[in-house]
Parts: sequence; structure tokens; C-alpha cells
Amino acid sequence: MIKTPVRVKTFKINGMDVTGKSNSTILEVANEHQIKIPTLCYLEGLSCVGACRMCLVQVKGSDKLIPACTSKIKEGMEVITDSPIIENHRKMILSMIFAERTHTCSVCVSNGHCELQNSAIELKLEHSLVPYIHKGFEIDASHKDYVYDPNRCILCTRCVRVCDEIEGAHALDIGFRGIHAKIIHDMDEPWSQSQSCTSCGKCVQVCPTGALFEKGLSATEMIKKKNIITNLIQTRANK
Repeated sequence: MIKTPVRVKTFKINGMDVTGKSNSTILEVANEHQIKIPTLCYLEGLSCVGACRMCLVQVKGSDKLIPACTSKIKEGMEVITDSPIIENHRKMILSMIFAERTHTCSVCVSNGHCELQNSAIELKLEHSLVPYIHKGFEIDASHKDYVYDPNRCILCTRCVRVCDEIEGAHALDIGFRGIHAKIIHDMDEPWSQSQSCTSCGKCVQVCPTGALFEKGLSATEMIKKKNIITNLIQTRANK
């Protein structure tokens, strides 16, 4: 069997010459070269969906910002990952995420270990730039080990993707629309009644906020094990 050679493309990120495989995304190449691009929905080992839009970057010659996690690299392109325009867009996106739900960090189990909180600190976002529209959701604590609090969910779909792509259960999905959207189990049954859930806990470990957490933990105690995905992929590859 003849293997197709992997093609390499050369382009610039922030004025620096970089190379990457032809099927790579801007974010993947940036990560390989230790160039920081903020993300919330992206997680290595899972498919990219561009849900959060925090990874918006600029390509010279275009007046549009594009998501780095889903945009493939092109020969000779020039990418800018940080500018006043990009920073303003990211602050507005982050503000809308905060405004849509309730994120009271001081009483959250993920306080100090939350990616949303860290993003706000890095961008120096001290208050929301848009009015709060929080609807208020009922917390699902029916599972014997875990809790889902939709009020802290940012709809990044990491939990949905890890359940489908890694665990193979597809017990999770997004239900409803707009401000009413939330993660549901099966056909919106209580978590404890889900026939598909394997109780593996992977969804809890990849959640970037305190929306999914283990029972019995107090504020600041929920440290997520995000490398659970890459570790599993590596283990399967070695078998």
C-alpha cells in the first residue's frame, strides 16, 4: 500500500514563520509553536466545533475574524492572534457568556480551577459589557455521584463530544434553543434515569466550569483531569 506523503505548509503567525501539516488548523499549529490562543470549547483529542469563538484570529487581507480551531492553514497566509480588535471581540464574547448564566465564582466548586474564570482574568474583564439575561435552571443532582448545574454551563459541548467520541455512549446532547438551551440526558430525563449513561465521569472531567462536578466537594476542590482524553487515546494506540 502506497502512503500519501504528508504535505507541509509554511505561513506566518504574528510575523513568525511557522510550518504545519496541510490538514492542520491554525490553533493546532499555534499550539505546536507555543503561541497562546485562548479557547474554551477546544480540548485536544475531541473534534473541533468552534462553539465559544474565543479563538478568533485575523488573517491579513480579510476584514473578518475567523475561529482558529476550525480554520485550516493555507500556504503563505499571515495570521494575527492578538490585536486591539481581537481583544475587544474576545471581551464581548466572554461578557455574553457570563451574562447568559450565573457564574458566582466565590461559591463555585471550580473556583480557582475554572477556565472561564481564568479567561476573564487574562483578558482583564472586570465586569460584563452587556446586561444579564439569566433565565434560571433547575439543578440536576439525581445522579449518585455527579451534579449538573445548567446555570454554570457555557454550552461548549465538551461533555457531549467526549460522551460520543471517547466513551461511545452519546448519552448527552443539547436540548431546546436560545436562552433555554441546556445539556440534556437522553430525551431530557433526570440524569439518574438515563439508560445510555455509563457513569464514567468523563463529562465531569472535561467540563471547563463548575457546571458538572462530583458530589461531596466544597468550593475550590473540583480540579478537573482534562488530560483523561489524551491519556485514553494514547493507551488505545499502544494496544
